[in-house]
Amino acid sequence: MPEQFFPSQDQAYLKEKLLALLEKKGVRLDHPVIMDALASWGAEVDKASKIVRFPSQVTEKLISMAPETFLLNATDPNHALKIPHPDNSFYTHMGTGATGYIDPVNRTYRNIKLEDLATWARLVGELEHLDYCAFPTPLDVPEKYADIYALEEMLNYSPKHIYVQPYSSSSIYYLVKMSEIAAEKTDGFNKVPPVSFITCALSPLDFKFMDLEVIVQTCQKNIPLYACSLPSAGGTAPLTMPGTTLLAAAETLTLLMSAQALNPGTPVIATPLIFSMDMQSGHSRQTSVEAIKGAAVTADFIKKTFDLPVHTYGFGTDSPETDGQSQGERSMLALMAAAAGSDILGGAGQVETASTLCPLQLIIDNDLAGMVKKLRAELSVDEDSLAWDELLKIKPGGHFLDQEHTFRHCRSVLSPLTFTRRSRESTLQDNQGKLLTKAKAVYEKIMSKEISPVLSKEKSRDIKSLVKEAERSI
Repeated sequence: MPEQFFPSQDQAYLKEKLLALLEKKGVRLDHPVIMDALASWGAEVDKASKIVRFPSQVTEKLISMAPETFLLNATDPNHALKIPHPDNSFYTHMGTGATGYIDPVNRTYRNIKLEDLATWARLVGELEHLDYCAFPTPLDVPEKYADIYALEEMLNYSPKHIYVQPYSSSSIYYLVKMSEIAAEKTDGFNKVPPVSFITCALSPLDFKFMDLEVIVQTCQKNIPLYACSLPSAGGTAPLTMPGTTLLAAAETLTLLMSAQALNPGTPVIATPLIFSMDMQSGHSRQTSVEAIKGAAVTADFIKKTFDLPVHTYGFGTDSPETDGQSQGERSMLALMAAAAGSDILGGAGQVETASTLCPLQLIIDNDLAGMVKKLRAELSVDEDSLAWDELLKIKPGGHFLDQEHTFRHCRSVLSPLTFTRRSRESTLQDNQGKLLTKAKAVYEKIMSKEISPVLSKEKSRDIKSLVKEAERSI
């Protein structure tokens, strides 16, 4: 893989055009508080049209105020995540926003139910290479506060960090307050809540009130934000990937600058999620080769040019099933996103262009994440890693099976839960080597364990009371 996907001269040219686009064209921002904050830092604001333009020096200044390092807190402090990863690796989380569900027992498709969220939290809590949770969309509760019900379920059952996607501006207040209740207190002061919030652009170059309200209500709490662009090349973005990269970078940076203008030092993760339109069907695709390359080059450009943490899809497929196409597409996407230096690879467990979730695919993605983390890990070269003493002592034609060096390092070898490493005979016997069969066995083992809520009864009661208040007021 190339160290960077754009040569240095192209990267500089792309940055020049990006700054010019924000200064000359500008963006539309539908929120008076955000417009006032940006104007106070020198942005050119036309309140009648809601167009905001950013002189280059304003752009550079606001971007420079975003912190280089921060924490994604968790209900269990042992699962707090340092951004960027201290070992130059990446973190993985499950998909969000989906409404479809492939039942892991009978493999039938249905709508997501609220009770499924506890299952997701349990799986992510047990799987080693899935570092934090997101919540899908339950369809068996009222739509106008489905996100509030969903977060309550996740807070009760997830010991890990939670990625929050609000569904309406009226729910944001309650989502923030619920998260604050879940936060532990240290010396009388609230810790940062165990959540992060996503705020999205409406491509091209438009920003809705709801998404900007996410920034207004979270950044004063120092809650980390994902500044998200969701362009579809050929539809809401240029068909050519450099053009899509330029648009996605402009949108993610606009959201980042809005947060810094309100509260300098707000943790922000640049989140370009790249799609491409299929020119034959008109459908938007997540894992066409164009979308996969677009995700990698955009992540690479933003990270290398602005030294920002970057999150993008690392798992997913356009197939509606956990079939061979799914495994091939998500493997390519994960490898390319990791090679681009992405700090977070999202989308574990999702199929059908992020609209459907599958627990068995989630378990397989846990293994894929572990493999890709191992592939990206830096190699240390010293006498121990070279087995220097053993090489000097070994007899020609000998072996290393009985060497102390082998015993010392044997547990560092990755052992996937679902990928077979057995002989043909044992693999074919009773279908035990089949990927989905092994994933189902892992699922059943995890679900057979007893579980209790991770929050105290007092916190669960307080959150439930807030949920009831939300029901009455929204």
